[in-house]
Amino acid sequence: MKSFTYDSPDEAATTALGQALAAQLPAGTTVALNGPLGAGKTRLVQAIAAAVGVEPDTAVSPTFVLVQEYHGTRDVIHVDAYRLRDEEEFLSLGAEEFFESPALVLIEWAERVAGCLPLEHLRVDISETGDSSRRFTISAIGSRLEPIVTELARKV
Repeated sequence: MKSFTYDSPDEAATTALGQALAAQLPAGTTVALNGPLGAGKTRLVQAIAAAVGVEPDTAVSPTFVLVQEYHGTRDVIHVDAYRLRDEEEFLSLGAEEFFESPALVLIEWAERVAGCLPLEHLRVDISETGDSSRRFTISAIGSRLEPIVTELARKV
């Protein structure tokens, strides 16, 4: 399966999606998170990070610092591309090193640096459908992650 859509009725369901994602993602996977302000990108990152043993209050939006690294049972590199001028600035942060590491690389506002993303990555498009409800469209970009999407769709 190349993509599927998950309708989350509330924050608890979004947390469950993040936990399921964390359980399925192989080491070194990049997840491109896209959606408007307030869509839930950081909330999903927090759920993924918590699922790999990061203290819940540790994972915050790195809007002003641009990159946060979290250490749990798995390492997470959390990038916020919102304030970046261009893809060159993204690369100057060490993006190529992120992509070569075994960490989960979670990029908010990834559409702003789309040309720099690895050929194989997971794309998560988020839209608001209500005050606390969200629609997540999760897509495998490249064939390597298609089984992950299929299994995720089965589990959530």
